[in-house]
Amino acid sequence: MSLPFPEYESFDALALAHQVERGEITPAELLDAAIARCEARNPELNAVVIPLFDEARAQLENRVPDGPFRGVPFLIKDLGLQLIGTRTTGGSRFFADHVADHDSELVRRYREAGLVIFGKTASPEFGLSTTTESQLHGATRNPWNVGHTSGGSSGGASAAVAAGILPLANASDGGGSIRIPASCCGLFGLKPTRGRIPIGPRVLEGWAGMSTIHAVSRSVRDSAALLDATQGPELGSPYFAPPLERPLLEEVVADPGRLRIAVQSESFNGAPTHPDCIAALEDAAALCRELGHDVREARLEVDAAAVGVASHVIISAHQRYELNLRAQQLGRQPGE
Repeated sequence: MSLPFPEYESFDALALAHQVERGEITPAELLDAAIARCEARNPELNAVVIPLFDEARAQLENRVPDGPFRGVPFLIKDLGLQLIGTRTTGGSRFFADHVADHDSELVRRYREAGLVIFGKTASPEFGLSTTTESQLHGATRNPWNVGHTSGGSSGGASAAVAAGILPLANASDGGGSIRIPASCCGLFGLKPTRGRIPIGPRVLEGWAGMSTIHAVSRSVRDSAALLDATQGPELGSPYFAPPLERPLLEEVVADPGRLRIAVQSESFNGAPTHPDCIAALEDAAALCRELGHDVREARLEVDAAAVGVASHVIISAHQRYELNLRAQQLGRQPGE
Protein backbone atom coordinates (compact mmCIF):
# COMPACT_ATOMS: atom_id res chain seq x y z
CA MET A 1 0.00 0.00 0.00
CA SER A 2 1.43 3.38 -1.04
CA LEU A 3 1.50 5.98 1.73
CA PRO A 4 2.22 9.71 1.33
CA PHE A 5 5.73 11.02 2.07
CA PRO A 6 7.53 7.63 2.08
CA GLU A 7 10.53 9.13 3.94
CA TYR A 8 8.28 10.19 6.85
CA GLU A 9 9.22 7.24 9.06
CA SER A 10 12.98 7.79 8.66
CA PHE A 11 12.80 11.17 10.46
CA ASP A 12 12.46 11.91 14.15
CA ALA A 13 10.23 14.79 15.27
CA LEU A 14 12.98 17.42 15.28
CA ALA A 15 14.01 16.41 11.77
CA LEU A 16 10.40 16.69 10.57
CA ALA A 17 10.16 20.17 12.09
CA HIS A 18 13.41 21.06 10.31
CA GLN A 19 11.85 19.95 7.03
CA VAL A 20 8.95 22.33 7.70
CA GLU A 21 11.31 25.15 8.65
CA ARG A 22 13.23 24.75 5.38
CA GLY A 23 10.00 24.73 3.37
CA GLU A 24 10.55 21.20 2.09
CA ILE A 25 7.19 20.04 3.44
CA THR A 26 4.13 21.67 5.00
CA PRO A 27 2.42 20.86 8.32
CA ALA A 28 -0.64 19.78 6.32
CA GLU A 29 1.44 17.26 4.38
CA LEU A 30 2.92 15.91 7.60
CA LEU A 31 -0.57 15.53 9.07
CA ASP A 32 -1.76 13.70 5.95
CA ALA A 33 1.21 11.34 6.25
CA ALA A 34 0.41 10.57 9.90
CA ILE A 35 -3.33 10.11 9.30
CA ALA A 36 -2.72 7.81 6.33
CA ARG A 37 -0.48 5.57 8.46
CA CYS A 38 -2.97 5.65 11.30
CA GLU A 39 -5.82 4.59 9.02
CA ALA A 40 -3.69 1.82 7.49
CA ARG A 41 -2.18 0.36 10.68
CA ASN A 42 -4.41 1.27 13.60
CA PRO A 43 -7.25 -1.20 12.81
CA GLU A 44 -4.88 -4.08 13.61
CA LEU A 45 -3.20 -2.38 16.58
CA ASN A 46 -6.02 -0.45 18.28
CA ALA A 47 -3.54 2.18 19.46
CA VAL A 48 -5.50 5.36 18.61
CA VAL A 49 -8.94 5.08 20.25
CA ILE A 50 -10.18 8.65 19.80
CA PRO A 51 -9.29 10.06 16.35
CA LEU A 52 -9.26 13.84 16.11
CA PHE A 53 -8.42 14.25 12.43
CA ASP A 54 -10.89 17.07 11.73
CA GLU A 55 -9.81 18.92 14.86
CA ALA A 56 -6.17 18.67 13.77
CA ARG A 57 -6.97 20.03 10.31
CA ALA A 58 -8.88 22.88 11.92
CA GLN A 59 -5.83 23.61 14.10
CA LEU A 60 -3.74 23.97 10.94
CA GLU A 61 -6.14 26.59 9.60
CA ASN A 62 -5.09 28.80 12.50
CA ARG A 63 -1.54 29.83 13.37
CA VAL A 64 0.84 26.97 14.02
CA PRO A 65 3.34 28.38 16.55
CA ASP A 66 6.95 28.55 15.46
CA GLY A 67 8.16 26.18 18.19
CA PRO A 68 10.80 23.45 18.06
CA PHE A 69 8.22 20.93 16.77
CA ARG A 70 6.36 23.16 14.34
CA GLY A 71 3.90 21.09 12.30
CA VAL A 72 4.79 17.71 13.81
CA PRO A 73 1.79 15.37 14.30
CA PHE A 74 1.21 14.35 17.91
CA LEU A 75 -1.01 12.06 19.99
CA ILE A 76 -1.98 12.45 23.64
CA LYS A 77 -2.88 9.65 26.01
CA ASP A 78 -6.57 9.17 26.83
CA LEU A 79 -5.90 9.59 30.53
CA GLY A 80 -5.71 12.71 32.68
CA LEU A 81 -4.95 15.35 30.07
CA GLN A 82 -7.85 17.54 28.99
CA LEU A 83 -8.33 18.80 25.43
CA ILE A 84 -11.28 21.17 25.29
CA GLY A 85 -14.33 19.81 23.50
CA THR A 86 -13.02 16.23 23.33
CA ARG A 87 -13.57 13.12 25.41
CA THR A 88 -11.14 11.90 28.07
CA THR A 89 -12.31 8.44 29.11
CA GLY A 90 -9.34 6.99 30.98
CA GLY A 91 -10.37 3.69 29.40
CA SER A 92 -13.45 3.56 31.65
CA ARG A 93 -17.11 3.14 30.73
CA PHE A 94 -17.96 5.42 33.68
CA PHE A 95 -16.11 8.26 31.89
CA ALA A 96 -17.01 7.26 28.31
CA ASP A 97 -18.92 10.50 27.66
CA HIS A 98 -16.78 12.88 29.72
CA VAL A 99 -16.04 15.96 27.58
CA ALA A 100 -13.37 18.45 28.67
CA ASP A 101 -14.39 22.08 29.22
CA HIS A 102 -10.78 23.33 29.24
CA ASP A 103 -7.26 22.56 28.03
CA SER A 104 -4.67 21.20 30.41
CA GLU A 105 -1.63 23.46 30.80
CA LEU A 106 0.54 20.77 29.23
CA VAL A 107 -1.73 20.61 26.17
CA ARG A 108 -1.32 24.37 25.81
CA ARG A 109 2.47 23.96 25.96
CA TYR A 110 2.36 21.17 23.38
CA ARG A 111 0.56 23.46 20.98
CA GLU A 112 2.93 26.34 21.66
CA ALA A 113 5.78 23.97 20.81
CA GLY A 114 4.15 23.57 17.38
CA LEU A 115 2.74 20.07 17.83
CA VAL A 116 -0.48 19.19 15.99
CA ILE A 117 -2.72 16.88 18.05
CA PHE A 118 -4.63 14.44 15.85
CA GLY A 119 -5.91 11.85 18.32
CA LYS A 120 -5.79 10.11 21.69
CA THR A 121 -4.12 6.80 22.49
CA ALA A 122 -5.38 3.81 24.43
CA SER A 123 -4.93 3.34 28.16
CA PRO A 124 -6.14 0.54 30.43
CA GLU A 125 -8.90 1.62 32.79
CA PHE A 126 -7.52 4.50 34.91
CA GLY A 127 -3.98 3.51 33.89
CA LEU A 128 -3.91 0.80 36.54
CA SER A 129 -2.45 -2.06 34.49
CA THR A 130 0.87 -2.83 32.83
CA THR A 131 -0.97 -4.10 29.75
CA THR A 132 -3.27 -1.89 27.69
CA GLU A 133 -6.72 -3.46 27.47
CA SER A 134 -10.07 -2.18 28.70
CA GLN A 135 -13.70 -3.15 28.40
CA LEU A 136 -14.36 0.25 26.81
CA HIS A 137 -11.73 0.17 24.06
CA GLY A 138 -10.46 -3.41 23.88
CA ALA A 139 -6.85 -4.62 23.67
CA THR A 140 -3.92 -2.76 22.09
CA ARG A 141 -1.40 -4.89 20.20
CA ASN A 142 2.34 -4.69 19.72
CA PRO A 143 3.28 -3.79 16.11
CA TRP A 144 6.37 -6.04 16.26
CA ASN A 145 4.14 -9.02 17.06
CA VAL A 146 0.38 -8.53 17.36
CA GLY A 147 0.20 -11.57 19.62
CA HIS A 148 2.19 -9.66 22.24
CA THR A 149 1.32 -6.73 24.50
CA SER A 150 2.52 -3.20 23.78
CA GLY A 151 2.87 -2.68 27.54
CA GLY A 152 0.96 -0.34 29.80
CA SER A 153 -0.40 1.90 30.73
CA SER A 154 0.88 4.01 27.81
CA GLY A 155 0.52 1.06 25.45
CA GLY A 156 -1.43 3.00 22.84
CA ALA A 157 1.34 5.58 22.64
CA SER A 158 4.10 2.97 22.36
CA ALA A 159 2.25 0.99 19.68
CA ALA A 160 1.60 4.10 17.59
CA VAL A 161 5.22 5.26 17.72
CA ALA A 162 6.69 1.81 17.12
CA ALA A 163 4.33 1.36 14.15
CA GLY A 164 5.68 4.52 12.51
CA ILE A 165 2.44 6.49 12.80
CA LEU A 166 4.43 9.29 14.46
CA PRO A 167 7.91 9.75 15.95
CA LEU A 168 6.92 10.61 19.53
CA ALA A 169 3.74 10.62 21.60
CA ASN A 170 2.57 11.79 25.00
CA ALA A 171 2.69 9.22 27.82
CA SER A 172 2.47 9.15 31.61
CA ASP A 173 4.10 7.01 34.31
CA GLY A 174 3.21 6.23 37.91
CA GLY A 175 4.56 2.71 38.35
CA GLY A 176 6.24 2.07 35.01
CA SER A 177 3.65 3.27 32.50
CA ILE A 178 6.21 4.99 30.26
CA ARG A 179 9.12 2.64 30.88
CA ILE A 180 7.26 -0.66 30.42
CA PRO A 181 5.70 0.21 27.03
CA ALA A 182 9.01 1.66 25.83
CA SER A 183 10.69 -1.64 26.72
CA CYS A 184 7.96 -3.73 25.09
CA CYS A 185 8.10 -1.75 21.84
CA GLY A 186 11.81 -0.92 21.55
CA LEU A 187 11.49 2.82 22.19
CA PHE A 188 13.08 5.45 24.41
CA GLY A 189 11.01 6.22 27.49
CA LEU A 190 11.92 8.58 30.31
CA LYS A 191 9.91 9.18 33.47
CA PRO A 192 10.77 12.73 34.58
CA THR A 193 11.21 13.94 38.14
CA ARG A 194 7.96 14.89 39.88
CA GLY A 195 7.14 18.54 39.45
CA ARG A 196 9.15 18.80 36.22
CA ILE A 197 6.08 18.72 33.91
CA PRO A 198 2.75 20.47 34.71
CA ILE A 199 -0.41 18.35 34.89
CA GLY A 200 -2.97 20.98 35.98
CA PRO A 201 -4.97 23.08 36.31
CA ARG A 202 -7.73 20.72 37.54
CA VAL A 203 -5.37 18.40 39.42
CA LEU A 204 -1.86 19.58 40.28
CA GLU A 205 -0.21 16.25 41.07
CA GLY A 206 -0.85 12.59 40.35
CA TRP A 207 -0.71 9.83 42.95
CA ALA A 208 0.93 12.18 45.47
CA GLY A 209 3.68 12.92 42.96
CA MET A 210 4.38 9.34 41.94
CA SER A 211 2.69 9.83 38.57
CA THR A 212 4.35 12.17 36.07
CA ILE A 213 3.85 12.95 32.39
CA HIS A 214 6.15 12.97 29.39
CA ALA A 215 6.48 10.82 26.24
CA VAL A 216 7.77 7.79 24.39
CA SER A 217 9.94 8.43 21.33
CA ARG A 218 12.22 6.86 18.73
CA SER A 219 15.11 9.23 19.48
CA VAL A 220 16.66 10.47 22.70
CA ARG A 221 16.98 14.01 21.38
CA ASP A 222 13.22 14.26 20.73
CA SER A 223 12.55 13.35 24.36
CA ALA A 224 15.06 15.96 25.56
CA ALA A 225 13.70 18.70 23.32
CA LEU A 226 10.11 17.98 24.37
CA LEU A 227 11.10 18.23 28.03
CA ASP A 228 12.82 21.55 27.30
CA ALA A 229 9.66 22.86 25.63
CA THR A 230 7.20 21.76 28.32
CA GLN A 231 9.02 21.69 31.66
CA GLY A 232 8.57 24.21 34.46
CA PRO A 233 5.99 25.00 37.14
CA GLU A 234 2.48 26.22 36.44
CA LEU A 235 0.30 28.58 38.45
CA GLY A 236 -0.63 26.81 41.68
CA SER A 237 2.07 24.13 41.56
CA PRO A 238 2.52 22.74 45.10
CA TYR A 239 6.22 22.14 44.33
CA PHE A 240 8.50 22.03 41.30
CA ALA A 241 11.70 20.34 40.19
CA PRO A 242 15.02 22.20 40.47
CA PRO A 243 15.75 24.44 37.47
CA LEU A 244 17.90 22.90 34.76
CA GLU A 245 21.47 24.14 34.44
CA ARG A 246 21.19 24.13 30.64
CA PRO A 247 18.77 22.76 28.01
CA LEU A 248 18.48 18.99 28.02
CA LEU A 249 18.94 18.96 24.25
CA GLU A 250 22.48 20.21 24.89
CA GLU A 251 23.01 17.44 27.45
CA VAL A 252 22.33 14.83 24.76
CA VAL A 253 25.54 15.73 22.93
CA ALA A 254 27.62 16.85 25.93
CA ASP A 255 30.58 14.78 27.13
CA PRO A 256 29.41 13.21 30.41
CA GLY A 257 32.92 12.48 31.64
CA ARG A 258 33.59 9.20 33.45
CA LEU A 259 30.37 8.10 35.13
CA ARG A 260 29.84 5.75 38.05
CA ILE A 261 27.02 3.40 37.02
CA ALA A 262 25.33 0.81 39.22
CA VAL A 263 23.55 -2.17 37.65
CA GLN A 264 21.14 -4.58 39.30
CA SER A 265 19.71 -7.65 37.60
CA GLU A 266 17.49 -8.81 40.47
CA SER A 267 14.07 -7.22 40.83
CA PHE A 268 13.43 -5.39 44.08
CA ASN A 269 10.31 -7.45 44.81
CA GLY A 270 11.85 -10.86 44.19
CA ALA A 271 10.11 -11.60 40.90
CA PRO A 272 12.28 -13.56 38.44
CA THR A 273 14.10 -11.60 35.73
CA HIS A 274 13.78 -13.00 32.21
CA PRO A 275 17.09 -14.15 30.67
CA ASP A 276 16.53 -11.82 27.68
CA CYS A 277 16.38 -8.86 30.07
CA ILE A 278 19.54 -9.95 31.89
CA ALA A 279 21.33 -10.34 28.55
CA ALA A 280 20.27 -6.85 27.48
CA LEU A 281 21.46 -5.41 30.80
CA GLU A 282 24.83 -7.14 30.52
CA ASP A 283 25.21 -5.92 26.94
CA ALA A 284 24.51 -2.33 27.98
CA ALA A 285 26.88 -2.60 30.95
CA ALA A 286 29.65 -3.94 28.69
CA LEU A 287 29.15 -1.05 26.27
CA CYS A 288 29.37 1.47 29.12
CA ARG A 289 32.62 -0.13 30.31
CA GLU A 290 34.03 0.09 26.78
CA LEU A 291 33.18 3.80 26.80
CA GLY A 292 35.31 4.22 29.92
CA HIS A 293 32.69 4.34 32.64
CA ASP A 294 32.92 2.70 36.07
CA VAL A 295 30.18 0.02 36.07
CA ARG A 296 29.55 -2.00 39.21
CA GLU A 297 27.04 -4.57 40.41
CA ALA A 298 24.92 -3.20 43.23
CA ARG A 299 21.67 -3.92 45.01
CA LEU A 300 19.11 -1.32 46.03
CA GLU A 301 17.51 -2.54 49.24
CA VAL A 302 13.78 -1.81 49.15
CA ASP A 303 11.09 -2.83 51.64
CA ALA A 304 8.72 -4.09 48.95
CA ALA A 305 5.91 -4.78 51.42
CA ALA A 306 5.99 -1.23 52.83
CA VAL A 307 6.13 0.28 49.36
CA GLY A 308 3.18 -1.86 48.31
CA VAL A 309 1.01 -0.82 51.26
CA ALA A 310 1.81 2.89 50.88
CA SER A 311 1.24 2.82 47.11
CA HIS A 312 -2.06 0.99 47.52
CA VAL A 313 -3.37 3.62 49.92
CA ILE A 314 -2.25 6.57 47.78
CA ILE A 315 -3.55 5.16 44.48
CA SER A 316 -6.85 3.99 45.99
CA ALA A 317 -7.49 7.38 47.60
CA HIS A 318 -6.76 9.18 44.34
CA GLN A 319 -9.04 6.84 42.41
CA ARG A 320 -11.89 7.19 44.88
CA TYR A 321 -11.60 10.99 44.60
CA GLU A 322 -11.87 10.79 40.80
CA LEU A 323 -14.90 8.48 41.03
CA ASN A 324 -16.61 10.78 43.51
CA LEU A 325 -16.16 13.78 41.21
CA ARG A 326 -17.59 11.84 38.26
CA ALA A 327 -20.50 10.58 40.37
CA GLN A 328 -21.38 14.17 41.25
CA GLN A 329 -21.35 15.10 37.55
CA LEU A 330 -23.60 12.19 36.56
CA GLY A 331 -25.80 12.22 39.64
CA ARG A 332 -25.29 8.50 40.26
CA GLN A 333 -22.79 6.15 41.81
CA PRO A 334 -20.77 3.73 39.65
CA GLY A 335 -21.54 0.03 39.63
CA GLU A 336 -18.88 -2.65 39.27
